[in-house]
Amino acid sequence: QVKVVESGGGSVQAGGSLRLSCAASGFTFSTYSYCLGWFRQAPGKEREGVAVIYPLGGSTFDADSVKGRFTLSQDNAKNTLFLQMNSLKPEETAMYYCAAGGPWYCVNRWITSKYSYWGQGTQVTVSS
Repeated sequence: QVKVVESGGGSVQAGGSLRLSCAASGFTFSTYSYCLGWFRQAPGKEREGVAVIYPLGGSTFDADSVKGRFTLSQDNAKNTLFLQMNSLKPEETAMYYCAAGGPWYCVNRWITSKYSYWGQGTQVTVSS
């Protein structure tokens, strides 16, 4: 059974940094063709994609709004995904979710219905 669990959220001031983690189980990064993504949802807004990774090949994809500030990485030994978020903005306050789908090559990667497995979310609050 595939499961993803997020951690690492918290409160920071504008311009600060946070690192989110997503521990995956039920499949291994180095063996299975899964796509993993980070999404966020602020109150009253739709869930939006932040960054996506295809762990088997190592390809990463960033939303335009976070390019140059957010970085995805993976630890195959721990089957864990990391999202390093720098220069955070108050408007990026949201619940951040990790999601997994597969087998899949991350085509149409920003469509939430493509992901079958979601974590419970971790709150990120950025104050001005």
